[in-house]
Amino acid sequence: MRLRLRSIVILTGGAVLATVSYPPAQPVSVRAVHASIDTLRPLTEQEKDLLHDAEKLLTRSCMESRGFKMWIFPRRPTPEDRDFPYVIDDVQWASRHGYGGDIQARRDQVRASDPNRRYFDGLSPARRQSALDALHGSRSAGRIEVKAPNGMIVGRIDDGCVARAQRELYGDLRTWFRVTTVTDMLKGIGQRQVIADAAFTESTKRWSTCMREKGLDYADPHEARSSYATPGNTAPPDESIRAAVAEAGCAASSGLAATARRLDQKYSARLLQAYRNEARTRMLLEFEALKRARSIVDAR
Repeated sequence: MRLRLRSIVILTGGAVLATVSYPPAQPVSVRAVHASIDTLRPLTEQEKDLLHDAEKLLTRSCMESRGFKMWIFPRRPTPEDRDFPYVIDDVQWASRHGYGGDIQARRDQVRASDPNRRYFDGLSPARRQSALDALHGSRSAGRIEVKAPNGMIVGRIDDGCVARAQRELYGDLRTWFRVTTVTDMLKGIGQRQVIADAAFTESTKRWSTCMREKGLDYADPHEARSSYATPGNTAPPDESIRAAVAEAGCAASSGLAATARRLDQKYSARLLQAYRNEARTRMLLEFEALKRARSIVDAR
């Protein structure tokens, strides 16, 4: 089960190498966005991996040109990881992984063996700051700011190797940052709306009754998950699997899984409609970047 923990990719030190450079993508016009939306679709996992790899390759090339090192890891280092935002609804997955303790252990192992982390930790404080400036841009550089759907102002520096890689891959960095900031937040907003819905609350009560009948007294899936998936939990793996399988079975029999899917589709559709221009622009930028990404990955 995804706990949304991500290790920071840091880099540095070494000889200056030639930078691999690609012509920057062209900015996307509003007319192009509206003309192309009917032919667009969500990216496949393979396409997401391709864009990830291309961006990391561009970032690494940039860092090497500034005298730093970088190692590239796959977007999904633990492919069996799953995201269950409302309730575990896959009995087969639950019977193998319980509440994901084995996956978390592998994720921790990947994090501990990350050569980027070891490399960064071995730098002097001054050299480490230079690496951060190279990667994310110096504080003296310009900033891009966006108002997020939750009303917060989110900003980033428009310099550094990450910014350069995204600019080369997607074109207009300001537009890319705006549409990704907005659309990346929609999933979390929609999930909170689902959980607050009365229909979800009623289905959760039925789920809780089902769990009690199996000898597991939990008010909601979050409480059950917290009992087994928190750091330092010492519950035996078979106990975690038993509870997770019960959760998934009750999710089906109580109707909670079906209710959650229906409400998720409902609120996701509303949010995508409310932010349709940002969603359209992001999809178009991503699809236009795929061909470039393939060229970048094939050239490595």
